[in-house]
Amino acid sequence: MVRNLHFISGLPRSGSTLLSAILLQNPRFHAGMTSPVSALVSAVISQVSAGSEISSMVSTEQRSRILRGLFDSYYSGRTEDVIFDTNRAWTSQLPALMELFPNAKLICCVRDVSWIMDSLERRFRSSNFENTKLFNSPSERATVYTRVETLAHPNRLVGFAYQALREACWSEHSSKLMIVEYDLLVERPDVVMRMIYKFIDEPHFKHDFENVKYDAPDFDAQLGVAEMHKVYPEVAKRSRQTILPPDLFERYAKMAFWRDLKNSSAFTIVHRKKNNGET
Repeated sequence: MVRNLHFISGLPRSGSTLLSAILLQNPRFHAGMTSPVSALVSAVISQVSAGSEISSMVSTEQRSRILRGLFDSYYSGRTEDVIFDTNRAWTSQLPALMELFPNAKLICCVRDVSWIMDSLERRFRSSNFENTKLFNSPSERATVYTRVETLAHPNRLVGFAYQALREACWSEHSSKLMIVEYDLLVERPDVVMRMIYKFIDEPHFKHDFENVKYDAPDFDAQLGVAEMHKVYPEVAKRSRQTILPPDLFERYAKMAFWRDLKNSSAFTIVHRKKNNGET
């Protein structure tokens, strides 16, 4: 049975795959890119909820055991002491997670939304002869403006994750959250990892930040987006100019709500202070 379970969530293109790749260096840990467990949990809940002909046949206690059994079955072949399950939907399912795993913690990777859009646009342009599954129709993928607007919709890749994160930050379980900024993770990975180990109450492990490995070419091929989950071997900041039009970049540049919280004592935030650059 899964005993030590934590979750990785947050915004897309914000370092969740990189964080998993780093965590994988610890032989006691298992982590990876997006897993299907969240979708399985949602599907089971849907099948036993009101409106289903079998809903009255499955008690609340049975539902809890069935849902916990999904995790136990999915990770039954793992021998590591600690499991990290990754999915952007976990922030929207936080109450259920805490009821199933009250000792679990949720690490949420974040980044300036304008740079998330820039990163996704770069991935789109890297596959010029592919109709990526990020978009459903020619009208959605027509221009950079329609592509970004589509991704920002509340039910799409960026918009859903952003709103789910906000929900989790002001929920009754917000103390179980740690928010980790991508820029700090790549600039000072040693500091960030020490804070993560402290947050999940695990002994520190010395990571090699110059030899990180992770890639999922088959999964990315199904998405129609090349190198979506490929991680650079060296953890380092890579400066670049945005490829978004200035007006579009500015539209999403002020959405980092986690930096402006007046009272952030409910959850842990790992970011650079505005004035002096301290962590």
